[in-house]
Amino acid sequence: MSLRPTKQLLKQLLQLFNHEDRLLILIDADPDSIASGLALKRLLWRRVPNVVISHIRPITRAQNERMVRLLNITLTPYQDINPDDFNRKAIVDSQPGHHENFAGHHYDLIIDHHPRLPDSQATLVDIRPEYGANSTILTEYLRAARIKPSIKLATALYYGIKTDTSNFERPAIEADVKAFHFLFEFTRKPLVRRLEYAELSLPMLQYLQQALRRYRVRGNRLYTFLGTVSNPDILVTLADIFLRVEEVSWSIVGGIYEDRLVIIFRNDGLRKNAGRLAQAAFGKLGSAGGHATSARAEVPLASLEKDLPPWSGQWQVWQDFIIQRVEKRGRLAAAEKAAELA
Repeated sequence: MSLRPTKQLLKQLLQLFNHEDRLLILIDADPDSIASGLALKRLLWRRVPNVVISHIRPITRAQNERMVRLLNITLTPYQDINPDDFNRKAIVDSQPGHHENFAGHHYDLIIDHHPRLPDSQATLVDIRPEYGANSTILTEYLRAARIKPSIKLATALYYGIKTDTSNFERPAIEADVKAFHFLFEFTRKPLVRRLEYAELSLPMLQYLQQALRRYRVRGNRLYTFLGTVSNPDILVTLADIFLRVEEVSWSIVGGIYEDRLVIIFRNDGLRKNAGRLAQAAFGKLGSAGGHATSARAEVPLASLEKDLPPWSGQWQVWQDFIIQRVEKRGRLAAAEKAAELA
């Protein structure tokens, strides 16, 4: 979308609000949604003096905590606000059907880049599923409004685009590239490096140590199973780290969080499909899917009672179960693909 249609949408957006309004911006916190919330707040800076950005779930992933801390971003937990105190509500980088805490509200504005859901209704809806990042859409609004972003805002949006497109390894369009280049001039590069590379905290080192003790390699796939974890985002971080190993083109990291088995898939993107493999291996047992380079499977422990003993620290048994399902389904998926191409 060019800036001209965005200018028309900007005019409609600004007409929605006035100085008497109290606006609640709801997000499911990640770099793209946090940046989008900041950008919307900046757009309305002179028009709506009372704006609160609220995250519907606790921020637990180190990447998100680090972004909030380093950029000194003010966010308010959903449980600490009363939605009825706000006469205007907006949602960015998500839609009402994505989480129960989003549901039940009347929205004046929805800006998102995920496929539109049937219940996504608002006075103004701007949903562009072809865009790689929601930060790109908000950057276009800023440019249409002729607003020069601050270092803090530009860095947040820049980082939002980098993370949601996985440095343009995931699907993106020309608009994402243009927004990325526009923001580059205003960002602080050392700050971006700190946001990107300080992925481990001291408490996470114990999980890394455990993962290193337990890992197994099958061909070009590295597997490790951590057992019980305090946060499933630990699995994501370790899967990303293990993908940096020279001889590895797949990293598959599993763990138990609350009442489910969580498996994270990562690959180098060369003629591979993580989402397809996750679905083939675990889709019938729980939920599974994702992108070509990254995917996730979650299986209720109750669904594993026939295949595995109750979890009591027997990590080898659980790790072998993951390896066997992935290797078997991976061979079947490869055979089916070969048959299609024949």
